[in-house]
Amino acid sequence: MSKHTHAFQAEVKQILHLVTHSLYSNKEIFLRELVSNASDACDKLRFEALDKPELFEDQPNLEIRVLFDPEAKTVTIRDNGVGMSAEEAASHLGTIAKSGTREFMAQLESDKKKDANLIGQFGVGFYSGFIVADRITVESRRAGLPTNEGVRWSSEGTGEYDLETIDKPTRGTDVILHLRDEEAEFLAAWKLRSIISKYSDHISLPILMRKEEWDQEASKYVAKDDWETVNKAAALWARPKSEVTDAEYQEFYKQLSYDAQAPLAYTHNRVEGRSEYTQLLYIPAKAPYDLWNRDKRGGVKLYVKRVFIMDDAEALMPVYLRFVKGVIDSADLPLNVSRELLQESRDVKAIREGSTKRVLGMLESLADSDSADDKAKYQSFWNEFGAVLKEGIGEDFQNQERLAKLFRFASTHADEGVSLADYVQRMKEGQEAIYVITADSLAAAKSSPQLEIFRKKGLEVLLLTDRVDEWLLSHLHEFDGHTLQSVTKGAFDLGKLQDEEEKKQAEAVAEAFKPVLERLKESLKDRAKDVRVTTRLVDSPACIVVDEGDMSAHLARMLKQAGQDAPASKPILEVNPEHALVKRLDGDPRFDDLAQILFDQALLAEGGQLENPAAYVQRVTKLLAA
Repeated sequence: MSKHTHAFQAEVKQILHLVTHSLYSNKEIFLRELVSNASDACDKLRFEALDKPELFEDQPNLEIRVLFDPEAKTVTIRDNGVGMSAEEAASHLGTIAKSGTREFMAQLESDKKKDANLIGQFGVGFYSGFIVADRITVESRRAGLPTNEGVRWSSEGTGEYDLETIDKPTRGTDVILHLRDEEAEFLAAWKLRSIISKYSDHISLPILMRKEEWDQEASKYVAKDDWETVNKAAALWARPKSEVTDAEYQEFYKQLSYDAQAPLAYTHNRVEGRSEYTQLLYIPAKAPYDLWNRDKRGGVKLYVKRVFIMDDAEALMPVYLRFVKGVIDSADLPLNVSRELLQESRDVKAIREGSTKRVLGMLESLADSDSADDKAKYQSFWNEFGAVLKEGIGEDFQNQERLAKLFRFASTHADEGVSLADYVQRMKEGQEAIYVITADSLAAAKSSPQLEIFRKKGLEVLLLTDRVDEWLLSHLHEFDGHTLQSVTKGAFDLGKLQDEEEKKQAEAVAEAFKPVLERLKESLKDRAKDVRVTTRLVDSPACIVVDEGDMSAHLARMLKQAGQDAPASKPILEVNPEHALVKRLDGDPRFDDLAQILFDQALLAEGGQLENPAAYVQRVTKLLAA
C-alpha cells in the first residue's frame, strides 16, 4: 500500500507526553524495554513454529542485534522474531499499552499455557523509546508473509503515525530510534553494552553487537563486520540446582553483592503454584557499614522473565531481613505502568511470605544443627545481624514464634549464645517466669544490684544490651508458656522459689522498718514515687525500679539521647533494711543527706545520670569529712 497517515487513539498526545517526560525516572530503561519486546517476539515465533516449522524460513537461530550510527544519530534494535503485518502494526503500535501478547496468550491452547511462561506483557514499553528519540521508525515483516508485505511504521510521538508497505527480505522487526541531539551519550558502544549488561544480561537469547577495534590514525574505535554476543544469555538461578556447583553459587554472590567474603549460607528454589517464581537468596557473613542507615534501601534484585527490573525490591523482603542479598525472578508480577515499581498484590505478598520463610528456614538449619561448625556460623550471624533480626518480632506477627526461637542472648550463666529454649530447659523447679534485665552494656547489666538475689538463689537472668531490646520486650511477652519478666519492673516476688520462712521474716522486717520508710518517703517525695523494703537486694543498700506499666529508666534514657521526650514519671526506691548504711539512717541527724545519697547511688548503679552531680559530691564530701 502507499504511505498513509493515521491518528493514534484518543488523547494519545497527552499520554505520550507522560511516557516521555514523567513516567520513567531513568532514561536508559528504553533499551531494556525494547530488548524485552524483541525477546518476546522471538519467544512468540518459537511457540508458533511448534505447529508451523516453516515460519523459521532460512533463519532457525533466534537472536537480537543492537546497532548504532553516530552520523545518522540512530540506535536500532533488531530481532528475527515473529514480526508484524501491516494490520498488527497499526493495532499494536497505534494503541497505548497493547503489545499483542494478551491476544497471543488467549489463542494458545490450555495445555500450552504453562509452556508459554516465558512470554511477557510489557504494555507501554515500546513508547519508552520517545524518552531519547524525537522520531521512531519500525520496519517489520511477519513470519510466513511474502517479502513484499513488510511494513514501515513511523511517528514523532505527537499524535499521528505513518504506515506504508515495504520490501523486507528478512522476517522480524527493526526498531530505529532517531535520537535527540542531547542524547548523544547513547551513540557509544560502551554505553549500550553497559546498559545491556545491567538489565538484559540474563535474557535467554543472544544479544549481538558489532566488534570494535581501535583505529590509531583516527584515534577512535571503529566498528567491524564481525558480531559478538554481549550478554551472558544464561541466568544461574534459572539452572537446575544439580547443575550448579558451590563455587558457582559463591562467585555469583560476590558479583551480586560486591562482597569479597563468601556468604554464610544460601538457598535456591523454584516455587510453582498460583505465583511462579525462582529465588536465590544469600545471607552475608559480615554486616555492611550502612546496615543502620535509615536512607539505605534494602531488598533483593527483582527480575521478571530474566529481565532486570530493580535493585532493591523492598516489597519482596521484610525490612528486618534487609541484610539478605539475592535474586527473585518472577514469571509475572504487577508493576506500575513504567515497570519500575512493584504494586502490592496477592502475588507480591505470596512471594514476600515465601522468601521470608526460606530465609528463616536457612537460619533455623544453622541454629538447630548438631554440627559445631554450623552453630559457630549461626553465632557469627547473630553477632552481625541479631539486633536487626529482633526488629521482626513486632513487624512479622505470623513468624513471631519462629523468630523467638532464633534469638540469642547473654545471661548470668553465659556471655553469649543463650536461646530462650536453653533458658526454659535450665529453669529451676517452681520457676514460672523468664527473668530479663535491659542495660546499656553487658558490664552494666552484670553489675546491676537487682541481680543479687538471683545470683544467691542460682536463678538465670537474660542480659539484654541491644538498643532494640526494650522494643522487643514490648512485643515478646511470653515464650513456651512462660512470661518474660523484667527484674527492674514491679514489686519483687519469686513466688514458689521463696519459702514461707523467708516471706515471714521479710514481712517482720518491713513492719519494724515502717517509721524509717515514712521519713524516707517524705525526704524523697520530689524524686521518688514510692519507697519500700525489698528482698531482691543482698549486698547493696538500695536500687531503683519502676512500676509494671511504666517506661523503664533504660528506655527513657535512650529516648532522651535520641532527642525525644519520655513520659514524666518518678522511679521507686527499694531499700535493703539489712544493709549497714540503711540501718544507720534511724536516728542519724544527717537523715535527709543520707537519704539523698542513697537515692543518688541507686540511680548511678542503675546506669542513670544525676540531675545535680555537684549536690551529690557536696553531700558525700561532708559525710566523709565528718
